[in-house]
Amino acid sequence: MVTLDVRPQLLEALSALRDRVASARFPLPLTGAPRARANRDELLAQLDDYLVPRLRQPEAPLLAVIGGSTGAGKSTLVNSLVGRQVSEAGVLRPTTRTPVLVCNPEDHHWFAGLRVLPELTRVWMPDHPELREKPARPGQRVGRDEPRRGAGPGERVLRIETAATLPRGLALLDAPDIDSLVIGNRELAAELMCAADVWVMVTTAARYADAVPWHLLRTAKEYDATLVSVLDRVPHQVLADVSRQYGALLTKAGLGEVPRFTIPELPESAGGGGLLPATAVAPLRAWLTHRAQDPAACAQAMSRTAAGLLSSLDSRMPELAGAVSAQYAAALRLTAAVDDAYTREHARVRGRLQAGGVLAGSALSRWRSYPLDCSAGELLDAIVDSLAALLLCSVSAAGQRIDEQWSREPAAASRALAEREADREGAEHRIGLEARRWRRVLEEYVEEEARGQENPPDPEAVTALLATALLGGRRARTAGETLAERIGAHGALKLRDRGGRLLTECVEKVLRAERDRRLAPLDALDIQPESQAELIAALSVLKKER
Repeated sequence: MVTLDVRPQLLEALSALRDRVASARFPLPLTGAPRARANRDELLAQLDDYLVPRLRQPEAPLLAVIGGSTGAGKSTLVNSLVGRQVSEAGVLRPTTRTPVLVCNPEDHHWFAGLRVLPELTRVWMPDHPELREKPARPGQRVGRDEPRRGAGPGERVLRIETAATLPRGLALLDAPDIDSLVIGNRELAAELMCAADVWVMVTTAARYADAVPWHLLRTAKEYDATLVSVLDRVPHQVLADVSRQYGALLTKAGLGEVPRFTIPELPESAGGGGLLPATAVAPLRAWLTHRAQDPAACAQAMSRTAAGLLSSLDSRMPELAGAVSAQYAAALRLTAAVDDAYTREHARVRGRLQAGGVLAGSALSRWRSYPLDCSAGELLDAIVDSLAALLLCSVSAAGQRIDEQWSREPAAASRALAEREADREGAEHRIGLEARRWRRVLEEYVEEEARGQENPPDPEAVTALLATALLGGRRARTAGETLAERIGAHGALKLRDRGGRLLTECVEKVLRAERDRRLAPLDALDIQPESQAELIAALSVLKKER
């Protein structure tokens, strides 16, 4: 039995670090955001699909994932290692759409559950004795083309096969093409590689210099994973030359010590379900069998891959934390632009109010014709409309200033921010409601003040004079004098004080609400300053436990 020295404290630290990685968010379209999201997803896959389950159950079978480019012969290689067809091979590309995991029947329980690759729904054929004993559902056909357990449409699945010809302690996983035209296949292939104890990279004599396989080889080297290279479909006449050239490329890339196996081009290599001769795959099969059944070799393979992944966290976690920090810094800049724009407009509105800027245009005309050719209600309507127009103009100016500053910020190109509600009609409606609310409360103040007088004046007329005095500046000096005559100097002073505070609250409420509305999509992204510190702290705890 393979044993790895894993303390509970290490698993706890690793689980805490995994949670911190899962909570990292990169919603703003910064230059490094796509890479950060890919790194986070890859790291989560490696933690969930490999490192945590491997450290918790080191006695589980060795999992070798067979990966490679389109047409490299991965499925044929898996079938040949097993000794029968378990994975579909053919000339159509991509052939492998559903990944197939093959293990000895005695090891079936290790993979039937969600110990590894928990995001994939398990399906399997009814060849396994345990499964044959279970009755089929009414109307269900049982055959090689139908899974014993079904998966819903759109679900990602992992097909489980068992073969007594495969030694106990070893499982093979045939992955989709790493360069598939189907994005989902490429993503799944990368995820499956993250679950491997051993990476078996398959390439061909015609494509061994392609960029995609070499990218995975370098990634495996970076993580110090246990790696095997298979050069497949090599014509006999150039076998020695191609093998030598491929070996030179591996050495140049620092991968010269990687075990390398060469399989000649054979009639069975063309696909269609044929099996390669046992002698063609015997060296690779012997190497894998030795790694699975020899306790020291198995422990070395597992330990190297697990230790390499743990060591890679020293560089990957700070990089992730840096990307999180960049997101927060960008969010602060966007927020600061909004705050600055509304602070400026707030000061401008206060200045306009003090200068009597509301009493202009139609409102000024109404005031000049009051009370001979204009009623108190008409004057109030004009003043409220003018106040709403001033606030709407201020909000629009703030929006333009924000748009100008955000146009220089790549982070502002986020779809979530672009979908903000910025329609003028909506702002006009909301601001109009607040201005009319200010008028109603002002009327309530007047009615309350006039209630105790013997000969109370017309509340609407007094409200019109009060509103004019509050918003008219010097041009409305006579409004304040008339107000004092109608309701008394003390009452007029009290009303102007209360009405002024109410006006200040109204202006602040409008500008604050529109500011918050502009920031709502950014706030919804929930970009927190603590994320960076939490990632670094989780790594520090893990390093202590290591």
